[in-house]
Amino acid sequence: MNTTRPPAPSDDPSFRVAVVTGMTGAGRTTAANTLEDLGWYVVDNLPPRLVPTLCGLVERSEMSRLAVVVDCRSKRFFEQLPTMFAELGEAGVRHDILYVEASDEIIVRRQESVRRPHPLQGDGRLLDGIMAERQMLASVRAAADLVIDTTALNVHQLRDRVSHAFAGESLDQLRVTVLSFGFKHGIPVDADLTLDVRFLPNPHWIPELRPHSGQDAPVADYVLAQPEAGAFLDRLAELVAIMKEGYLREGKRFATVAIGCTGGRHRSVAMVEDFAQRLSASGIATRVMHRDIDRT
Repeated sequence: MNTTRPPAPSDDPSFRVAVVTGMTGAGRTTAANTLEDLGWYVVDNLPPRLVPTLCGLVERSEMSRLAVVVDCRSKRFFEQLPTMFAELGEAGVRHDILYVEASDEIIVRRQESVRRPHPLQGDGRLLDGIMAERQMLASVRAAADLVIDTTALNVHQLRDRVSHAFAGESLDQLRVTVLSFGFKHGIPVDADLTLDVRFLPNPHWIPELRPHSGQDAPVADYVLAQPEAGAFLDRLAELVAIMKEGYLREGKRFATVAIGCTGGRHRSVAMVEDFAQRLSASGIATRVMHRDIDRT
């Protein structure tokens, strides 16, 4: 009898497994704590090879949601991951991979603030360990269902992102984060779809509108009154409707749509607010995030 594989969960299709992984210092602990607060049974630093066995134990105990934190602290971490995912798939266990990352600069700052060496650092520099981990995790990141870049996020914003993605009970619902940003502050690396609304007139050059943001009625009314704005949002809604069917068919239940303007304060914010309302009205679970609205 092979005890490393969990029983097929056909009698409990609501059983869910979340694999939390990513860069050291990017927020794995915060993500795991958030899932625990949402009622998930969380196990940290478990060797990937033991995950299928744990799934069987948890399911037999009538718990329906299991989150496992796996990272490079586990011996033979990267060799074991393919086997783990293969066994989960063969057993019919539906699992999602949550991958958290951040820029090298931010990770260095966070690691130095807690005065802890990087697990892959060895006798080298902290940055050497970060670079090694990023290279080793490249294939895992590519396979992730949800990537969250925490470079510009605080703890509360990260908890909000995780809660939006994993608080729902439905396994067949697409959950969308609509993000506004400014191109001059960098393109969000965790977006599934990135769009540019700099073709719209910029309220920044109108003195009475400049102090306001796209969340304020004067700016929103100005931006949305542009003929191209409505046409753009109509086409985008059609595109997301097509993507939704394909994503769910392929087992992808999380998506981030990023809309950018120059500074991320006026045009992108107004367009995101309106588009999020459209998605919500169509029955898609939607969350709004304005990355750069308070930057100057």
